[in-house]
Parts: sequence; structure tokens; C-alpha cells
Amino acid sequence: MAKAKQTRLVSPRRITAPEKGRDEQQAEVAELHRQRKLFAPRKGWGGRFGGRAAVEDTGTVYTGPSLQVAGIYPFLLGAALPPRGVPVGRDVLTGQLVCLDPAGWVGKRTTNSNVFVLSQPGAGKSALVKRMLLFYCAFGFLPVIPGDVKGEYTDLVRHLGGSVVQIGDGVGRLNPLDSGPLKNRLSLLGATERASVLDILNSRRLETLGALLATKQGLGRTPDEVQRSALTCAVQIAAEACRGEDPIVPDVITVLRQAPDILQAKLSAYGDTYQDLTRSVIAGLENLCSGPLKGLFDGPTTQPLDIDSTAVSVDISRLRARGTDTVSAGMIATWAYTYSSIDSARSTGLMSRRLIIPMDEMWRALRSGPGLVDSMDSIGRLSRGDGDVTIYITHSLLDSEALPTEEDRAKARGLMDRCDIWVIGASTDEELTRVTGKRSLTEQERLMITSWSSATSTGLDTGDTVHPGRGKYMIKIGARPGIAAASELTETEAKLYHTDPTAGTDAA
Repeated sequence: MAKAKQTRLVSPRRITAPEKGRDEQQAEVAELHRQRKLFAPRKGWGGRFGGRAAVEDTGTVYTGPSLQVAGIYPFLLGAALPPRGVPVGRDVLTGQLVCLDPAGWVGKRTTNSNVFVLSQPGAGKSALVKRMLLFYCAFGFLPVIPGDVKGEYTDLVRHLGGSVVQIGDGVGRLNPLDSGPLKNRLSLLGATERASVLDILNSRRLETLGALLATKQGLGRTPDEVQRSALTCAVQIAAEACRGEDPIVPDVITVLRQAPDILQAKLSAYGDTYQDLTRSVIAGLENLCSGPLKGLFDGPTTQPLDIDSTAVSVDISRLRARGTDTVSAGMIATWAYTYSSIDSARSTGLMSRRLIIPMDEMWRALRSGPGLVDSMDSIGRLSRGDGDVTIYITHSLLDSEALPTEEDRAKARGLMDRCDIWVIGASTDEELTRVTGKRSLTEQERLMITSWSSATSTGLDTGDTVHPGRGKYMIKIGARPGIAAASELTETEAKLYHTDPTAGTDAA
């Protein structure tokens, strides 16, 4: 039997090698080595710790109708956020941890640390805000609740070892002219520095009185330039007459009624002319000390604000029994007093901590008049320079349209525009149409948020049924795609955060 002829196979490179020069051959070999280092083989690198796979995964194929599959691409939501800050919950699509860190994002992802929270009642706004207070307190911030209308922050602040100041029938009184932490500091300052601090203090006192007079319980309007001039002089005279103590509103009324020569000369009005100019402002101040407001702002502060504690809250929940107008006046007084006290302490070096301030019940504040809008506006503008975190909380963008003048409405809209971070909970499609004018929302984001606004079934309650929107939030940072997160509360959080007794352990 003939022996089979063996044929030797020669690679193409060896065939063509003689036709190439040595330098070209070396360059080709070097290129092959470079590519081999840059690109792994199909099954991975070989050798120890190389990670080579013995079998190549063929992957999994899913099929579906074009109507649904078309929504997979382009990607609907943004990439995950860094795992730093306040843990909000899990991404509803990927299951990744979603964190919110307004203070840490400034200069990196945002231009300011202001947060705007918008959602239907009972969908979880307060639970998210309280979690932020709890975590930021651990980060060294001072949680400050300047006017707690429902008293819902009291338990949390007390568990943190903080100070709760209560204002209302039989529990406490607030002096709108109180100097706060500067009361025991002024006597230690030099003459020049003391005069400068007093000028700042008196101007803040005037702002508080003007805001209170603008409410329905006072004048019902902002004092004009003549009345403001009279109030400025009267507050200074009252303060000088009671050195070492803070003047009170009845002291200012007494000065205006006595009509000292220096006050008449400043107004260039004497006798009956002076009486005509100051009659309405005197009546407005007397309204603050009588009627529904009697016993609230007509004497010394019963419990001072303790800015050295771990958290501070001013509880005005007892004012709700006196009506909406009284609550509005209480919010103006407590907000102005709280922030003025903290700002004064900072200016004199008594305090250096950063704040986290929830502006809860924002809808009520906006409807109370221009006083609180100006206060919120000034706080929001200063928060970036001070490193504070300010959280504006409301139910609808229509709240800003309830203000009486276009100037006030423009200020309220400006509050929203200066918030680089928006957290949107369960909302109706009509509300999201208004939101789109402020923040761009994709169609898929709108569909997801509206799906949280109402239950899809009206069947029997099995006892563990949870509203689909409870504890779910769409986080929008600037113009970036939103990130949807679902939150769950621990048993301890559920007890501290509850605003709805039926909320259980889910976000309230």
C-alpha cells in the first residue's frame, strides 16, 4: 500500500516573509504583541488570575411586542448617584442605592444646596425631609424648624436631644423684638461694635414688625415709607429706654403715643398732623397685642432659642385653634425671630455650624402675605454662601399664584427657580404640566409619576395594601434625567416621622 504523502502547511506570514525587510517584520510582530495586550481573547486572558472562561456565554434573548420593546431605548432615567449623603431608597428600575446630598453636590453637580419637594398630601414628603434632618444632624448640621405648624417635628427634635420652643395658649410667648443670643453679648462689646450690632438688630426688629403688620391681624398691608420711618425711630427710642433688656411691642406703642420731640422732628409732623400719620400704625400694633393674638407677642419671650443644642424647633401647633390668620402671623414672627437669632450669632462668632432648614407648610406661608415670601427669599439667597441646606415643601405650584400682587408671585416663583434639586412625588398630570415649565420631564417620567398618584384598583383592602405612590420620589438634578427611588422606613423612623397614623412602616 502506497504511503500517503504528507503536506506541510505554511502560514501566509512565512510565505511572504522573504518579501519583507527585517524592520518591517519586527514592526509587525510588535504590533501583534501590542494588540494582544490591549484586547483580551474571546474567552478572556489565560494564566493564573487571568479570568479565562472555559465556556462562552451565549446570552439570553427576550422577545416582546414592538409597543413595549420600543420603550427600552433610549434609556429613560439617569445613571445612579454616588452612595454618599442621605440614603433615600432603592432605584425602582435597577435596585441600586440612591442617595441625596445637596450640601456635598454644590460645585460638582449643582450650583446651590436648595431643594424643592413637591407631592400630593400623604405621599411621603415629610418622611423624606425628616430622614434628611436625621442624617444631616449626624453630619454636624443644625436642624432648624422655624415654625412647626402641626407639631410633627417635636418628637424627632427631642429624640435628637434638641430644644423645642412652644408658642401658644398657656405654653409660651414670643417677643418679635427679642435680640436672641445677643442679649447677654451686647454689654461685652466695645462702643463702636455695639452701636453697629444695635443698628443691625433694630433693622431686623423693624422687618419683623413690618411683616406682622402686613398680615390681616395687623394693618392688612405693608407699612408705607412714613410709617416705617416712625417705627424705626420708635423702636430705637424704646430700645434705649430699657438698656439690658429687650423692648416689647407695647413699649413701641407707648413711644408712638407719647410723640417725643425727636420723633416728631424726624417725621416733620407736629400736633394733629403727627396723629394722622401714626394713627393707623398704632392701631395695627395694638391689634398684635389684642384679639386673637393676645398673649402671643405682647410680652418678653418665655423660652429663648437654644442654638447650642443638637436641633431647634419652634412649635406653633397650638395656634391652629385660633384660625389661619393667627397661624400666618405666628409663622412670620417665629421665622423672623429664629433666623435673625442664628444670623446674629454667626455675625458675632457665637455660632459656626451649618443649618438644614425645612420650609414646611410652604403653601400656608405663601398665602399669608409678603412677609414670609421675603423671609424665604432672603434665606434661599444666603444658603449657598453659608453652606446651609434649605428645603421648600409644598403640594402644588399653584400655591405661588395665591399671592395678592405680581411682585410677590414673581418672588415666589424665584424660590423655585433657585432650587437646583427637585424631588417630585405622586402628582397629577395637570400638576406635572405646570412642573414642565420649570423642569423638563420626559414622557416616561411623567407616566411614572402619575402612576403613583392614584391606586389602579378599587378592590377589597387586605390589610397590607399600600398606596402606590407612598415613599416614591423622582429626583431631578438640573436638566439631567430623573432618578426614581422607593423608600422604606425602619420601625423607629415610622414612629418618629409619622404624620398619618395609618402609614405603618412605609414612608409617610
